[in-house]
Amino acid sequence: MINNRTISRCARSIVASMNLDAGDNILIRGGSHSQQLLEDVAYECYRAGSLPMITSSSDDYVARVMRGIKADTLGITPGHLKGAWEGADCLITIDPFDDPSILSKFPRSKTEARSRSYVPLIKILDGEGRKTGKKWCFAGWPTPKQAEYYGIDYDLYERFVIGGLSVPAKSLRRRCEDIAKLLDDATRLHVTDPEGTDLDLVIKGRRRNLDDGFVSDEDVKANDRGNNLPAGEVFVAPHETKGSGKIFCPIARDEYTGRRIVNAELPFERGRLDLEGIRASEGRDEIVRTFRQSIRIDEGTRKRVRTLNLAEIGIGCNPRITRSIGCILTDEKISGSVHVAFGDNFAYGGTSRSILHWDFVTVPKVTMVATMPDGTESKVIQNGRIKGRV
Repeated sequence: MINNRTISRCARSIVASMNLDAGDNILIRGGSHSQQLLEDVAYECYRAGSLPMITSSSDDYVARVMRGIKADTLGITPGHLKGAWEGADCLITIDPFDDPSILSKFPRSKTEARSRSYVPLIKILDGEGRKTGKKWCFAGWPTPKQAEYYGIDYDLYERFVIGGLSVPAKSLRRRCEDIAKLLDDATRLHVTDPEGTDLDLVIKGRRRNLDDGFVSDEDVKANDRGNNLPAGEVFVAPHETKGSGKIFCPIARDEYTGRRIVNAELPFERGRLDLEGIRASEGRDEIVRTFRQSIRIDEGTRKRVRTLNLAEIGIGCNPRITRSIGCILTDEKISGSVHVAFGDNFAYGGTSRSILHWDFVTVPKVTMVATMPDGTESKVIQNGRIKGRV
């Protein structure tokens, strides 16, 4: 069970992962249920010589706003909030909901309006139209209600999140570097699994990104400023208008409503998701509605709509996370699985900007074959086992 020592240790890890400079302005955001962690993170920021500011809200407050306030009002970007994002050098967000199931109770018209209001903030974060973007971190924080939501024993869920966050940085970096080497010079990736995943993606010339839990100076220079905790993956932005196939995702949660999605099959051709071809034993309509909702937002805020285009292919490698539960923060880190995302990938070395970046994770039994420039093939993963690892 989480105690004061655990909270302090996690706060130190979160702040250390961001490689802060003295004098940096840090905006710290989260749910009031994690207030002690928010304050410990702020304290560690002060110790690092940076200047923190905390904002927090409860599930009850968010629910009141989303139910009682008109969509027209929710769609406005508050000027003072925009100012806070502009003034920050780094944003640290702690998982905001004690009980994520409240998401399913919000009307889609209001979630769409709220998402639209965040577009100017996302542009600030990404540095769109500016000299530079901001560093950012999103850290999970387990609660019993979250565990119930994901249908998992709380102790196991805590081990996934806290244990996954606590993997030694050197060990995780070594794992990521080993995988990245397997992708060196690869031009294409072919991924299959026993459940029907069959992907052929083009990655020639695209940057290999290491999610090793530390935002280095080299990462910042490459515009890879983000950090998810728990960390543990290697990911690439494939060419957005090339590649075809299908990914099978056993379990996920809808990006806007949080409703469960089971046994989803998502086909794509020439890098574009086929909405009509999507299948799922549960939640198929939720997937389609969320993509269409995001398309409407992108049509109103972007010159080029890339909502349905390929955005990412990632390989999980966190040794503490072993099971899919529908929480993308942990699921995409499972060793032996890959995940494919659609939508935004600009920060990953791609060319797409979108309000949406939605990942779908395979079973941890994939086989991945990389094609080299001379046409030879190299096996990266065999039936869930990454080459060179037990």
